[in-house]
Amino acid sequence: MSKLIIEGGNPLKGTVRLGGAKNASFKLMIASLLTCCEVRLLNMSNIKDVHTTKKIITSLGGKIAVAGERSLSINCAKLKNFRISPQLSKESRASTMFIGPLLARFGRAFVALPGGDKIGPRPLDRHIEGLKKLGVNIKKRNNFLIATGILKGGNYTFPKNSHTGTETLLMAAVCAKGKTVLGNAAQEPEVDELINFLNGMGAHIKRNNKREIEIEGTSNLRPIVYKIMPDRNEAVSYAIAALITKGDIVVENAIKEHLETFLEKLKLTGAGIQFGNYGIRFYYKGKLKPVDITTKPHPGFMTDWQPLWAVLATQSYGTTRIIESVYLNRFNYVKNLISMGAKIAYFNPDIKNPDSFYNFNLVDSWDKLPHGIEIKGPSMLSSVVAKIPDLRAGATLVLAGLIANSKKTILENIYHIDRGYEDLDGRLKKLGAKITRV
Repeated sequence: MSKLIIEGGNPLKGTVRLGGAKNASFKLMIASLLTCCEVRLLNMSNIKDVHTTKKIITSLGGKIAVAGERSLSINCAKLKNFRISPQLSKESRASTMFIGPLLARFGRAFVALPGGDKIGPRPLDRHIEGLKKLGVNIKKRNNFLIATGILKGGNYTFPKNSHTGTETLLMAAVCAKGKTVLGNAAQEPEVDELINFLNGMGAHIKRNNKREIEIEGTSNLRPIVYKIMPDRNEAVSYAIAALITKGDIVVENAIKEHLETFLEKLKLTGAGIQFGNYGIRFYYKGKLKPVDITTKPHPGFMTDWQPLWAVLATQSYGTTRIIESVYLNRFNYVKNLISMGAKIAYFNPDIKNPDSFYNFNLVDSWDKLPHGIEIKGPSMLSSVVAKIPDLRAGATLVLAGLIANSKKTILENIYHIDRGYEDLDGRLKKLGAKITRV
């Protein structure tokens, strides 16, 4: 099994071009099942989640071909199967998103419960209850979901915000008979990317306001050529890599509007930020100030950015407090940072209305895990040998390894990183990092 070996100490300088967004690429592939016409996707990301989705679609009878650099041609005219194998379902955290397209094509769907990162229970109740409002008879049997029925329009309001839940119901409602209204829907740019893609195929979807989406069902979806938005999580990763190594990185194609909350916080640290027609330049220009964050669904500070911000906090002069309100268990990386020399202490925030403050379900033993950390910096980090527990923790430990000042950091289970980052180690090497994949 592959591992990464990192020698810290080099400032990173240069330019990196963002690939297609992880949280859009494979979901638009799933949406292609809704039409019998050819779909061509441009600016695809070359990541494991895309390869897993490709295997699932092919297993269902779809045809996928490389159509040029970063491009895929997908034709699902001859789908023959409504069952996704348990193994492939478990490799993907988005197996529920196949339910809508498979119901539209076959009137039934059989999928295993999602896999993905172990960052806390995924609130599938929000997906299931929403699907029931659209006429779906759905049963949970052992580790499988069995769905049947004819999709019809309906109204559903999410009790708590759900990014993947919103996308699941969008894909179910787009071919349903009649009108669907989704309340308290997710606002993430990747959700709007899915809406734009579906509308480009002939769907009738609009936001009535920031949190309400209206879908008028249609059975007439046409072929489309669509370019996928750049990955904003990659942009944040390279921005922080530039600052902690006292470097200077231009992130090509980074879109300012997708990163507003991150950029607002980053400006407060004293980081160098420059905008241009090329994207965004991030550079170190002096001591970094500590800035507290609390994760929230978009337009708040994204939960995926939280572990990366923790590495930045270890190099800031003062105390940073981080509160995680989106996922139950997103501090998997902390023990490894502590072993590297980071000064981190857990705490539980004093929240008056936890049910409205936290986006996860409180019944999931929320009070047994800490939801805040306090980081005192700056800390001189040393190397570590560690097994990566999840995708963002993996990127976090890579960043920490870039500034470790002794021996070599060795990271195992790097398949987690490959799920969401395209050639992270290769790109960092081109920016000056001493990093080797073995």
